[in-house]
Amino acid sequence: MKIGSLFTGAGMLDRAVEQVFDAETVWVAEIDPNASKVLQYNMPWIPNLGDVTQIDWATVPQVDILCGGFPCQDVSAAGKKEGLQDGTRSGLWSVFVEAIDVLQPKYVVIENVKGLLSAKATRSTHLESDFAGLGSDRPLRAAGAVLGDLSERGYNARWCTLAASEVGAPHRRERVFIIATHAGGT
Repeated sequence: MKIGSLFTGAGMLDRAVEQVFDAETVWVAEIDPNASKVLQYNMPWIPNLGDVTQIDWATVPQVDILCGGFPCQDVSAAGKKEGLQDGTRSGLWSVFVEAIDVLQPKYVVIENVKGLLSAKATRSTHLESDFAGLGSDRPLRAAGAVLGDLSERGYNARWCTLAASEVGAPHRRERVFIIATHAGGT
């Protein structure tokens, strides 16, 4: 199985996904100069496609798994608290969605901060706040928007939170992990 990685950072999520799926990373997309140096040092054979906003997804090699941790600055409790919306760094989730739309991977693996569960999200499309009396007037949350976007594209998703200390790190730093499988079995 082949993996494509967005917002790759130093590539640690990719390594975990490689182990879980017995797969190989065939391309990454990262613009941070320091993270790119680490990637180049550790994985010089893997091409870095660079800025996700400049990639023509139709020209990218097909992958079975698309993984990444889109920017968290606007959904993090320690961040700007702008939420998941266009024009923010966390709003780059929309580029992740574009990649999913074109590449149609069998699996999507997402990592982000725990604030994804409570941060607000805005949508340019109209959403009913109380569909037939079944909803609520609470704002859409970022995790709900991400899960909704995946569902609209035919993916079934499961998610969990995991603290770094649960896997041996000396700090708590909780993360949300989402694994989505295409319902059509592509």
